[in-house]
Amino acid sequence: MAAPPNHVFSAFAFVGFAMCAVPFYWHLEAWNTGTCLYMAWTGISCLIQFINSIVWDHNAINWAPVWCDISTRIMVGAAVGIPASSLCINRRLYKIASIKAVTVTKSEKRHGIMIDLAIGVGIPVLQMILQYVVQGHRFDIFEDVGCFPFTWNTPLAYVLVFTWPVVIGLVSIFYCSLSIRTFWKRRRQFNEVLAGNRNLSFSRYFRLMALAGIELCCTIPLGSYSIYLNVTGGVISKWVSWDDTHFDFSRVGQFPNVLWRTDHVEEVSIELSRWLVVLCAFIFFGFFGFADEARKHYRLVYTSARAARLGYTTATMSSFETSSYNASRFADVTSSNKGNIAIFMSTERSRRRDSLLSFSDRLSTSISIGDDSDDLDEKKPYSPTESTASSSRDAIDHEAGHKSLPQLPEIARPQPSLDVSTVP
Repeated sequence: MAAPPNHVFSAFAFVGFAMCAVPFYWHLEAWNTGTCLYMAWTGISCLIQFINSIVWDHNAINWAPVWCDISTRIMVGAAVGIPASSLCINRRLYKIASIKAVTVTKSEKRHGIMIDLAIGVGIPVLQMILQYVVQGHRFDIFEDVGCFPFTWNTPLAYVLVFTWPVVIGLVSIFYCSLSIRTFWKRRRQFNEVLAGNRNLSFSRYFRLMALAGIELCCTIPLGSYSIYLNVTGGVISKWVSWDDTHFDFSRVGQFPNVLWRTDHVEEVSIELSRWLVVLCAFIFFGFFGFADEARKHYRLVYTSARAARLGYTTATMSSFETSSYNASRFADVTSSNKGNIAIFMSTERSRRRDSLLSFSDRLSTSISIGDDSDDLDEKKPYSPTESTASSSRDAIDHEAGHKSLPQLPEIARPQPSLDVSTVP
């Protein structure tokens, strides 16, 4: 069966990266360490594979050696980081199912996070270091695939590199079986335990368990199949020494399609290794991408992309939609109430200037007059017992023209005030 076109993989890899990157902040706020590590390793791997498939499309030229040095290290760590993240999830689910107290202290949470980081980050970093022991040369470049780490097929490589995913998967199975057994025994108390954890609901617990379970079903068989391909697909060389392994280490292998795709075992191994990370991203989206919070984040990203395409910011577009909505409401009120005055009170406070303008400062009105309200344009004398819809300074000046205020000496110069008693 022929592999799909390279641009198809590029599209799937980018979508997988977006699926992991968009809800990452939300899970990070909830301190879901195992889930965040799973998203980080999967999302970064999808991004690397996407970039590689674009840069090395139909070529095997060493364009970016530094990028290849960094990306191949991350690829080695991700091969262990994703199973290690699943181990963190299974371990956390077991801790939740077996917890005795409803509330968990901050020190216990901090201790659990540190253990998860040691598993989900420490083990992959250790794998990156140990893989260098059996790294025959710098890296390989395959056409359409890009940079790829090289591990010399020697017995020591099976101990340091190839068997790690299988071992981590076996430990995850142990925790997964314990969490299922503990949940079945304490299912009546489980609702009380989840009620004390605001970041974990009943449905999310089982979604995490299903995600970890599917990942386990893939990790051990695929890890075993990878070992099988390395054993049967090539010659296992004898380990001699460090110098022998790293002889001519700076060499970079470059393989066009006509070379590496003719070897069926190598083609299956390479294509499987890059498509699996995309599959992990889609599995995560299948369990968590349809939740309300996740849909809100995906909708926000879509709105931001749409606003950027139109040349607006997200805040500008939101305010425009809000103002359009308010304008439509205002139009409905004025059209259905012709001849009436529609007054919208503003609650904004302005700086108090003087007593003459203090009344207009406190009240800000917007007047809408219908078609049959021409007689309302005439100004009426101010009365303390009557309410008015306009309190502008012109109205006060008009009243002051009918009734003069008492003149004060120029030396005193008091602040102007409104003498209510002199107004008829």
